[in-house]
Amino acid sequence: MIKDISAVIITKNALPTLKDTLASLKDFEEVLVYDNGSDDGTLELLRETPNVRLEQGEFMGFGPTKQHAVNLASNDWVLSLDADETLTPELQDELKHWTTQHSADTLAYVLRNNFFLGQKVRYSGWGNDWLIRLFNRQHCNFNDAMVHENITVPADSKKVRLKAPINHAAVTELNQFLTKVNRYSDIRAATMKKKHHPAVTLLKAMFAFFRTYILKLGILDGWPGLVISVSNANGVFWKNIKRYYRDKN
Repeated sequence: MIKDISAVIITKNALPTLKDTLASLKDFEEVLVYDNGSDDGTLELLRETPNVRLEQGEFMGFGPTKQHAVNLASNDWVLSLDADETLTPELQDELKHWTTQHSADTLAYVLRNNFFLGQKVRYSGWGNDWLIRLFNRQHCNFNDAMVHENITVPADSKKVRLKAPINHAAVTELNQFLTKVNRYSDIRAATMKKKHHPAVTLLKAMFAFFRTYILKLGILDGWPGLVISVSNANGVFWKNIKRYYRDKN
């Protein structure tokens, strides 16, 4: 049992992937889940999982919401996960002795393996995906970014890379992927200050496709690489178009 690290997750309608995530955290004494409005059975699953501590509240943007959830945890050491990510057995073993071997100013990067409809994505900007997922909240926490949030890293931090990865079911169905792109573009458009003419937006979207498919070698990922590249272009297009029309409505 891992008693001195709290696993922290934020959720909203995460039922399709959450069961696997929680199963991979069965060795944690505390899994703090902050839910912001689920109505798909997520809450029922959380309430029947013995080591889950459920908190509920509003969504304040990804950075502020994760920051708030981290502050609700019982432990200072936090493993931050998304509701579609699972720990490998090797990573679970690696974490069992973490706090006795590392000081509070240490933070850990974890390699995330991203999967598109069950296929591992090696390029397309999704490969070699190292993220800070284990840290002590007395030393650092999430920033205030509304989307694409990060951990603020103090200059005196000690950085290590864990040996074992986490697995990320990034896309389990295409409708879910499209919904995510639309939701993220809403959030980004709401916080963007600068707006661009639609012609400039089109060029930006075209470059987003080129960057993902060619420069980031999405072409080598086959059909998933093409879908991811088109999705990135759509995200850029819609966030800018929504921002452009925001002042007109």
